[in-house]
Amino acid sequence: MIELPEFFNNPSIIEIGNFRIQYYALTWILSAILIFQHLKRSKILAAEGLSHEQINDMVFIWGLFFGAMFGGRVGYMIFYGTEQLISNPLSLFYVWQGGLSFHGGLLGVIASMFLFSVKKKISFLSVMDAVALSMPIGLGLVRLGNFFNGELFGKPTSGSWGFIFPTDPYGYPRHPSQIYELILEGFVLFYVLYLVSKLKPKPGVIASSLLIFYGLFRFSVEFFREPDAHLGYLTFNLSMGQILSLPMIIFGIILVLFFSNKHAKLS
Repeated sequence: MIELPEFFNNPSIIEIGNFRIQYYALTWILSAILIFQHLKRSKILAAEGLSHEQINDMVFIWGLFFGAMFGGRVGYMIFYGTEQLISNPLSLFYVWQGGLSFHGGLLGVIASMFLFSVKKKISFLSVMDAVALSMPIGLGLVRLGNFFNGELFGKPTSGSWGFIFPTDPYGYPRHPSQIYELILEGFVLFYVLYLVSKLKPKPGVIASSLLIFYGLFRFSVEFFREPDAHLGYLTFNLSMGQILSLPMIIFGIILVLFFSNKHAKLS
C-alpha cells in the first residue's frame, strides 16, 4: 500500500493567502501548449493552409477556452450538477468550485471547431481529425492533474498497488484510477489513433475512432473508479461516466461506417 503525503491534499505550486495556483491548472496549460506544438506539425492542417498563428488561435481561444473549459463546465453542471444549476443558475460560473466534464468539453470542442472551420472556410472533418490525434495528450495530462489533486480516485482495493489519498475521508487503499485513465486515454489512445491515421482513412474516420476508443476505455475504467458521491450508480447499475460513454461508442461506430463509405459526401 502507498500512503500519499499531505501534498496531495493541496497540490499548489504557488500559494499566497487565499490565492494559489495548483498543479491541476498547470496540467491544463501544459496540455494546450503541447497540443499546439503537435498541431503545428500536423500534415492535415498544413493541407488546409492554416498558419501557425491560426492554429494558435484554434487551440487556445476556440479549443481550450470556448471548447474544453466552457463546454466542460456547462456539461458538468448539466450531467453532474443539475439540481444545483436549477436552484442557482449562476452556479454555472462558480468555476472556483471545480467541476469540468470531459463529455461536455468534447461537445464544446466539436461546436467550437465547427464554427472555426466555417469562419476559415476549411474542412470541418479534417480539422476534427487533426484535433483528435492530439487530444490524448490533453486527456492524459489532465488525468495526471486529477491524481495530483487527490480527486476522482478509484474504489477500495486489497491489491499491493492501492493508494491512500489524504483527501479520502475513509482512508481506504484505492485503485489509482486516474493513472489507469492516464495510460489508456493518454498513451494507448494516442497510439491507437496514430495507427488509424497510418491507414490513410477518409476524413472523419480518425475523429470517429476517438469516440469509439475513448468511450471503450472510459467505460472500462469506470468499473474501478468511485462513482460521484451525489449520483452513485444509475440505470443498470452504471455510473454517469459509463452512461455518457455508451452513446459515444455507438455513434462513433456509425460515423466510421458512414465516413468509410466511398459515397459519403459530408466534408
